[in-house]
Amino acid sequence: MVAKTFQGLEEILAEELRNLGASNVEPGKRMVSFEGDLEMLYKANFCCRTALRILKPIYKFIASDTDALYEMVKEYDWSTVLSPEKTFSIDTVTFSDEFTHSRFVTYRVKDAIVDWFTDRLGEGKRPGVRLQDADVMINVHIADDRVTLSLDSSGESLHKRGWRVAQTEAPINEVLAAGIILMSGWRGEKPFIDPMCGSGTFLVEAAMIAANIYPGIYRKGFAFESWPDFDRELLDKLYDDDSQERIPGFPIIGADMSPKAIDIATRNVKNAGMAKYIDLHIKPLSQWNEAPADGVIVTNPPYGERISTDDMEGLYELIGNKLKSVFSGYHAWIIGYHIEHFNAIHLSPSVKVPLLNGSLECELREYVIFEGDYKSYREAGNKLHRGDEQPAGGRREKKRRLSDREWAGEARRKGFGGKVSREGNGHGDRPDRRFKDGERDKRRSRRSDEERTSSRSDDHRTDRYGRKPFDAEPKPEPENPLYNRRNPKALSMLRGKVPTLPPAEGPIMRPRRGWKKK
Repeated sequence: MVAKTFQGLEEILAEELRNLGASNVEPGKRMVSFEGDLEMLYKANFCCRTALRILKPIYKFIASDTDALYEMVKEYDWSTVLSPEKTFSIDTVTFSDEFTHSRFVTYRVKDAIVDWFTDRLGEGKRPGVRLQDADVMINVHIADDRVTLSLDSSGESLHKRGWRVAQTEAPINEVLAAGIILMSGWRGEKPFIDPMCGSGTFLVEAAMIAANIYPGIYRKGFAFESWPDFDRELLDKLYDDDSQERIPGFPIIGADMSPKAIDIATRNVKNAGMAKYIDLHIKPLSQWNEAPADGVIVTNPPYGERISTDDMEGLYELIGNKLKSVFSGYHAWIIGYHIEHFNAIHLSPSVKVPLLNGSLECELREYVIFEGDYKSYREAGNKLHRGDEQPAGGRREKKRRLSDREWAGEARRKGFGGKVSREGNGHGDRPDRRFKDGERDKRRSRRSDEERTSSRSDDHRTDRYGRKPFDAEPKPEPENPLYNRRNPKALSMLRGKVPTLPPAEGPIMRPRRGWKKK
């Protein structure tokens, strides 16, 4: 089977599947392949928080063009999947130079399935096509000339849990929200806060994780319920099993400056049955002056795209100030879109993870907030969530100067051949990463030649990075349209030269033909 997910959540989904008992779990790009029985198929749909849909491959083959695709699809025994009384739909994804039009591929696959039934049962005896709520959903995946036909066991995308009754202008996807929470390592063992909660997606998903309530409990149905081998008793067993559920032992707190957003969040929380676990408040970020100790913050602040404020950088600067002054001891996970907004937080992240939020290529960052310097933080037995990156808060620990042998080894490891000067490269103890061997001298020589031949006027003065100095104000453009076409270099060659004039005696101009002096 194949579980589809968002980019960046593959490892989280793979871990979920392993915990459910799946075998041969292999993460891929926006998907995870795995093996299991019918119960595993139901569990993947019912229990996975980071899966978008679960596909069951039924037929794989090679096709070089659409005609070969039609013939190969027609060879499959479609009576094992469909009947004339059923309806079906087709979803096509292609990554191929030959199959460039996914809609045409969809038409050819549909024609092959319909013709298979009409050839055997007669004209008119065929399953119908329905774009929405079809009984059987077929997924077509083409990579180059490799074709895989799968049954979509989920139906409607699994991010549509069923608890949401209203939403704000830009809500985060439920699967993405759950993936971020699971990525943070939070499982309900400490306080959870979203100070800009919007419609409450993070809060509801966090409460479900803390209470160990599976997301499928809210769903009205799955596509596999229309399959011939559907086992109603097996699915009811999953629905009725609440032996793993628990009561969260730490507060889950959400706030927003918008009364409308809090009203929407309240309705969603109540519909999900999580009102007894979640506290909601109308409170702008500027009014946060205290918080429970040693918690986790997960939030999705405005990006300035669909939701914006008058001062976006001021908002992110406020986030950084509140993290340092109010949320000491916290791990803060923030998803954002613009790098300049992250820079306004003025804290160093310990983790950076690229994620897709809808069509936006965003980044998830973790900030570890602690008191004192990093050295004391590590000596106390603490460590970062991942890697050895510098955490947020406190002072940066002074780096030890590398020995000559260590420095040379780092230079070789990073692929810098020849002799690279350790001094004056602007990178401290690190080898110069911009040039190799003699490229630096060549670049300097070329720069010197350019500087000697460049104009010395204020309009062309720049610093070493190509930026104009502050005192070089741009001059207004002359009204003469030919001004910009002048060649300053050619004009400079005329300096100090006197134009040649004809002798003073005699006429200045030669007489024209037929002209007689009077």
